This record gives sequence, C-alpha cells and structure tokens, in this order.
Amino acid sequence: MTHANGDGYLLDNQQTEAGQRFGAMSELFDPVTFRHLTAVGVTEGWHCWEVGAGSPGVPAWLAARTGPAGRVLATDIDTVWMPPDAPFEVVRHDVAAEEPPPGTFDLVHARLVLLHVPERAAALAAMVRALRPGGVLVLEDADPALQPLCCLDEHGPAERLANRLRRGSRELLARRGADLAFGRTLPRLLREAGLTDVAADAYFPVTSPACDTLEAATVRQLRGRLVEAGLATEAEIEEHLANVTAGRLDLTMAPLISAWGRKPGGGH
Repeated sequence: MTHANGDGYLLDNQQTEAGQRFGAMSELFDPVTFRHLTAVGVTEGWHCWEVGAGSPGVPAWLAARTGPAGRVLATDIDTVWMPPDAPFEVVRHDVAAEEPPPGTFDLVHARLVLLHVPERAAALAAMVRALRPGGVLVLEDADPALQPLCCLDEHGPAERLANRLRRGSRELLARRGADLAFGRTLPRLLREAGLTDVAADAYFPVTSPACDTLEAATVRQLRGRLVEAGLATEAEIEEHLANVTAGRLDLTMAPLISAWGRKPGGGH
C-alpha cells in the first residue's frame, strides 16, 4: 500500500519501483501468507476483505479459494496496480480514516500495512468491526527493530554500507510515523480487541534473490530522500546498488510477524 506522511508518500504506489517491490514481496511472503490463510480455514463461499492490497496476488488467491459463491474485496488508498479485469472487487479506501466497507466478512487480512499507518489503532478497530461473529482477522507486519540488519553477517565494507543504508531507511520510516517495533505487538493487540484463539509466528529469509530485488527497488525509490536527509551520499547509494546487482551480499529483510484471532460468536 502507499504510506501517508506529512510531505507526500515515502513508498508511492505510482512509482515504477513499486511494481518491482510488490513482485519481490509476493515471492518472499506469499507462501507464508497462503499457509496462514489456509490454516485459518479459508474455503469456498467465504467473504474476504484484503486491506491495503497493493498488488493482486493475495486477493486473486483468495478469489480462487473462495470460488463463485464467495466474495473478495481488495482495498487500498491507491489501486493503480490492480488489473481492470480482476476476479475480485477493487475499491479505493483508507482503512484508517473511513468506515469499513458495507457487509461483514469471514476473513479480514492485511500484510505490511499497519506498521506504516500512524492511525493504526483506528485501522485495527475498523477491521475488527468488519468481522462477522466467528470471523478471523489475520494481520502480518514487519518488526524492523527486532532484526534491524540488512546483512546479518557484517564481515566487510560492503555489508557495513548496506547496514548503514538500512538504518537510514528505517530513520525515514520512523520520521513519518512508522512504528518499527510494531510486529511484536500484534498478538497483544488482537487479544485487547476481544479476539480469541490468538496465535502468531514469524518468518524472514536469510538470503534470497527476491531480497536483492526488493532492496534495490526500495533504495532507488528512497535515494532522493536519503540524500536530502543527509543519511547517504549519491556515491554511497551507487556503490551499494552495484554490490547488490553483483550478488555479493546476503541480504535479509525484517521479520514478518503473522498473528491471527477469531471474533467471538458464530462459527464455520
């Protein structure tokens, strides 16, 4: 999704790099997400709301899973990457500022959304309201403070540079209201919202070609802001991008923490 802040968007869906980022995140995290959605019982006929969908991968999977008797609604404040012939509903919607869409849902899912939303408490409350009794909320978000490194094995200057640029990127996120320790709070927040059967796990790749793609696209998207804020020079960014392109680095991402819980009442 796009992330609002005081001076525009930090990671704007309209930029070319957004498509590269979405593709890499799908490769890294879709198997994790699909495993969790399968485990909570998503099946034919379910009504599902995908919040901050960004790209079509997850809602398309949900549409195939729930079949013609189901309903899948994908919302985002910018739906530019959604295909016009999508097999699911697409609506522009700001989960932090607007009431939930009409109807109730068997599943509400959001991945890498609330970390970036300063009004995350209001957004979470809206998602819980949208669940029917017995419905399931699945939230997946990063925790950059839990594992802040870009290169776990910081054994040389290329790795040190990568980690310094990652610190700069995190600083930009924090300045725009991101909670860099948010992922770890998900189980507690789901319990506090009144959900039951709450559980969670975490995943992060230690090295992957998709990590290289995601890192390069993100740094290119942020390069102007990194330089403007004095967090990196153009030369350092070019050196880092060359190191990534050459495949010299074992890059990782922040842990993705997935948590799920059920709204009391009802049943499937």
